[in-house]
Amino acid sequence: MKFTKMQGCGNDYVYVNGFVEKIKAEDKPELVRRLSDRHFGIGGDGVIFINPSTEADFEMEMYNADGSRSEMCGNGIRCVAKFVYDKGLTDNTDITIISGGQVKYLQLTVEKTEDCPRGLVSRVRVNMGSPILEPELIPVVLQVSSEKAIDTPITVEGKEYRMTCVSMGNPHAVIFTEGVKEMDLEKIGPSFENHKCFPRRTNTEFVEIIDKKTVLMRVWERGSGETLACGTGCCATAVACVLNGLTDKKITVKLLGGELEIEWDTEENLVYMTGPATTVFEGEV
Repeated sequence: MKFTKMQGCGNDYVYVNGFVEKIKAEDKPELVRRLSDRHFGIGGDGVIFINPSTEADFEMEMYNADGSRSEMCGNGIRCVAKFVYDKGLTDNTDITIISGGQVKYLQLTVEKTEDCPRGLVSRVRVNMGSPILEPELIPVVLQVSSEKAIDTPITVEGKEYRMTCVSMGNPHAVIFTEGVKEMDLEKIGPSFENHKCFPRRTNTEFVEIIDKKTVLMRVWERGSGETLACGTGCCATAVACVLNGLTDKKITVKLLGGELEIEWDTEENLVYMTGPATTVFEGEV
């Protein structure tokens, strides 16, 4: 099976061309676990299969490193866009990709060179859709009943935190705190992910406000652990920042693996994410 290793701000996945590689659905979870292993496999935060679709230009079929399915990955979908253009599967720079039943609209920035007159994708802007704030749809079960999970309490390992919960097609709990760089996410992350108030587990963003236009974020991803970046997590963070009156509607999110630009257009109620997509290497396994 041929594969391409790609990353967006260090959030790295193994990409497989589903137009060519035909793998049985029941075999994929174990294959994903094997390929994602950083010691005995290729290594990555998971595996993404790029498939044909009747509802969009392409389908993104995403798996976490533990073999579980996930609905959406912001960094992953940018890399899918780069893959399909760079590989000649499309000549369009405005495309649609469906993942977990959600269609996203992407605009590709193509850089042309003498060696590659057609150009290669360097950055992608994604319309990530509208944030979901209703607790039952995220889903999250709140300690205190409310129409929205904004600055609401959660007790983890005997300590009370304040969280704002947002779904960008997948669940997120945003925790505003200080000293993000020093936090022991390996210790605290699993306790958030598997907390009883999250019926489908959750991704957790630990966010420190730098100024009205900039935040620092580390993320513990459901099924993958700490990753260098999380696109949907950045989108959820931007929404949470605005809901709590902490930042402007357009911010830069600083991550361990780079930076993403996020804008919440509150009039249209749409979140836009812009960032890089990079091919690391290709191979056969």
